[in-house]
Amino acid sequence: MTIPGVLTVSAYIAAQMLSDVLSLKIAWVAGFSVDAGTFIYPFTFTLRDLVHKVLGRGAARAVIVAAGVINLVMAGMFAFAAWLPPDPTWPLQREFAAVLTPVWRIVVASIIAEVFSELTDTEIYHLWVTRVTRRFQWARVLTSNALSIPLDSLIFCWGAFGGLLPGATVWSIFWANVLLKGVVTLIGLPTIYLVRERSLAAPK
Repeated sequence: MTIPGVLTVSAYIAAQMLSDVLSLKIAWVAGFSVDAGTFIYPFTFTLRDLVHKVLGRGAARAVIVAAGVINLVMAGMFAFAAWLPPDPTWPLQREFAAVLTPVWRIVVASIIAEVFSELTDTEIYHLWVTRVTRRFQWARVLTSNALSIPLDSLIFCWGAFGGLLPGATVWSIFWANVLLKGVVTLIGLPTIYLVRERSLAAPK
C-alpha cells in the first residue's frame, strides 16, 4: 500500500472512531439539538471517496466494514471498562459509566447506518467514475454524498429513536443532521484533490 493509501485509510478509521466518541455530547446549535460527532462524521464520506480514489472499490468496501467492526469493538470495550469495579481511590466511576456506557440501540443503529450508507456511497461513486466521467471530481463527491448522507441520517434517526420519540421530533433530528452534514461536506469537498487517481487498469 502506498503512503497516500495508508494515510487515507488511517484518516477514515480515525474520523469514524472520533465521530462515535464525540456523539456522546449533545450540543445546542442554531436552535437544533445535534450530537458533536456530526461535526466530523460527514468528513468520512469524502475520506471514503479518497480511499476509493487511491485504492479502488474493493479496498473502500473492506475499510467500511472494518470501521464498523472497530466501532462495535470500541463500544464493547467502553461497556467492559464501565463494568469493571473501580479502584477505591478513583472517584469518577459514576461519571465514566454515565458518559461512556453505550446505549446499544443507538450504537447498533449508528453502525448499520454508517456501513449501509457508505457502501451505497461506494457504488454511486464507482458508477459515476466508470459510467459518467472521471473529470469534475467535485461532482462525483457531491453526487455520492447527496444520496448517502440522507440515507445515513434516515437509518440512524429512525433506528435509534423511532418509537421512542414523537415522529415530528425524529424528523427534526433527521433534517438537522442532513443540513449540518451537507455543510460539512461542502467544507471538506476540496480534499478530493489531495491524492492521485488510481489507474482503471488496476484491480477493483
